[in-house]
Amino acid sequence: MVGAAEDDKTNPIDFTRDIQPILDKCVGCHGGVKKNAGLSVLSRELLLAPTDSDEPAVVAGDISASPLVDRISSDDPDERMPPEEPLEPGEIEALKAWIAQGAQWPSHWAYAPPRPAKTEAASVDHFVLKQLAKKGIAPSESADRRTLIRRLSLDITGLLPTPIEVDAFVHDQSDEAYVQLVDRLLASPHYGERWARHWLDEARYADSDGYEKDTPKNDSYYFRDWVVRSLNDDMPFDQFTIKQIAGDLLPEHTDDDLVATKFHLQTQFNLEGGVDSEEDRTKRIIDRVSTLGTVWLASTLGCCQCHDHPYDPFNQREFYSMVAFFNNADFAGDFLSGSEKSKKPEEVEKLRKERQDKQTALLAVLKVQLEDKSTSNDVIQHLGGLRNFDNQHGLVRYLRERTEDRRQTYVLSRGDFQRPITEGGDLAPSTPVMFPTMKIRGDVPDRLDLAHWLVSPEHPLVARVAANKIWMHLFGRPLVSSPGDFGSRGALASNQELLDWLAHWYVHEGAWSRKALIRLIVDSDTYRQSSTVRPELEQIDPDNDLLARQNRPRVEAEILRDIAIQASGLLSRKIGGPCVFPPIPAIIAEQTYAGQNKFKVSEGEDRYRRGLYTFFRRTAIDPNLATFDCPDSSAAKPQRDNSNNALQALAMLQNEVFHEAAQAFAGRLLKLSMASGLSDHARIRQGYLIALSREPATEEIDLLENLLQQAREYYKSQPDEAIQLIGNHAVGDVDPAENAAWVATSRVILNLDEFFTRN
Repeated sequence: MVGAAEDDKTNPIDFTRDIQPILDKCVGCHGGVKKNAGLSVLSRELLLAPTDSDEPAVVAGDISASPLVDRISSDDPDERMPPEEPLEPGEIEALKAWIAQGAQWPSHWAYAPPRPAKTEAASVDHFVLKQLAKKGIAPSESADRRTLIRRLSLDITGLLPTPIEVDAFVHDQSDEAYVQLVDRLLASPHYGERWARHWLDEARYADSDGYEKDTPKNDSYYFRDWVVRSLNDDMPFDQFTIKQIAGDLLPEHTDDDLVATKFHLQTQFNLEGGVDSEEDRTKRIIDRVSTLGTVWLASTLGCCQCHDHPYDPFNQREFYSMVAFFNNADFAGDFLSGSEKSKKPEEVEKLRKERQDKQTALLAVLKVQLEDKSTSNDVIQHLGGLRNFDNQHGLVRYLRERTEDRRQTYVLSRGDFQRPITEGGDLAPSTPVMFPTMKIRGDVPDRLDLAHWLVSPEHPLVARVAANKIWMHLFGRPLVSSPGDFGSRGALASNQELLDWLAHWYVHEGAWSRKALIRLIVDSDTYRQSSTVRPELEQIDPDNDLLARQNRPRVEAEILRDIAIQASGLLSRKIGGPCVFPPIPAIIAEQTYAGQNKFKVSEGEDRYRRGLYTFFRRTAIDPNLATFDCPDSSAAKPQRDNSNNALQALAMLQNEVFHEAAQAFAGRLLKLSMASGLSDHARIRQGYLIALSREPATEEIDLLENLLQQAREYYKSQPDEAIQLIGNHAVGDVDPAENAAWVATSRVILNLDEFFTRN
């Protein structure tokens, strides 16, 4: 058998397909965490390296000199590896053949730089059709124009198109109509709101500190508004990255550049009594490095906090060398103009002086406390007063590099901040050796060098990771189904040629323009396909990896609320500014908001602002958002969960937000009919045009007219229930039973699967 394996040169082994799954069985004992007998199977270099016996377990090209072959083939249970479940005969032969062929181990696909396409005909459709042709599958036909404008509107702005906009697009059959629609939507200020929400998921954005105290952070919204503005201005992604990583280090940085660094201040802050401040600071720094790994590198760097990565080529020392970039970055605060541009220079100086006086008073009390422990209440009082002053007068916190008393960085044994490994000296900031070398501006690398390194054209991951997520937000599913993990345990790209072309185009032709890449994708026939499920594909491609049709994702939690109150006519389109407080269940408001932070429902148009502006408290997430898979902001979330459960159906029927939307939607339809004398049929038709962007079928009209009549009869006999159902949205002189019947009918329309699904 050994000879057969050595002579097998005609059937080359595919490492990814044939060998990687076998080695995966060995990683538990011979990986990055455990290296029993000094053997690791994480890379070719480690596999061929000497073990504890001073001899390698594998000699490339020579299976007779490879002890690993003897161990996996042994019949002796004390010698055989793996010990519990021996390899199958076919797996053993595959390993032998692979070793005989030189133990070739290609670089992981994601770590090789994306290359330009080899054909001038490269396009989204070119690469999709190429894969479909291999399977003998034809693409789906284009969706109808009503579906297309609704799809584009939801994907780009997160809002419904109006009936007038739909009608205009349907009747404009010119070649330019689609392109003009895309351009108009990308130019809308609501584009920035829609796509900011995607980024804020990754930034773990919240308006409170987290932990038990979960203190409100009244300046968080400056960062949220900065993201919205940056996206609306189509700030190139490389600049978008640089400003968030190191805006404070830019020469002649602006206030906006400082606000951008609040990306790093979205970590949780533990203000509980008895907490070790250095431990909490260390946790925040580690979180920043882990988040950077997830967001820009799609790599689980956080695994290296305690040990070398068990699967990917990152070690613990490299992780803490990344920590060194952030170890001397503290947060500072100032009274910046931010997005409101409301403070005059003299007002800012006055506030700075007042705050300095309060800080001086606090330091004086702290000095006394060193000698007299009874002053602890005074410290709390002064600290609380300083915090209240900051919140009331708009202090904006941002990142600032420490210039004096610089901290040294060491590997922390098992991630314990009290157990630094000082042997060998402290660590200089550096990046993992497997990536391209970082260029530095001075003697010591800093965060600005790190930021430039991330977005350098030579970097193999960042453009791929970013393009994959943009694709995900336009198709409901990414090309790499693990958008936060491009490592060896992540998924393979369903169409790597397409992803690599998109990544290369994004950098070299799109100049990092997010809008340009979105425009490129949505202009494709692939994007425009119908989402109708085709029976013949259910066996061949049940998950639609080959993209023979569009997908049908449910809209996100915030967008679901937005379009419900938009259909009702209540939505405020005001952009930016402090957070708002739409209604939440009373029990949550009472139990989690107390004292000066007591929950108070916003009034007027603020009650109906977009979900992006809702105050996000980590320990008391709006249950409406949580029910529909809004993340809790404890960690970066490149891809939201997509659950489907009965609680969601109950929320759509019973939640105050959706109930009020149905009340107002009914009022909107009644007012339209009162003004123009519409029939029931015409009102229902108008409801469909508003909520679903299409004409109702005859059968749908019949069903809803029947429901409407039954509701009229019921509420005539139950006037108290009718009044309760209408709530504060009664319409003029309309009979309560009639009004309530339309609320019931409107609620059905807003609960249709088609309403909260992007077709």
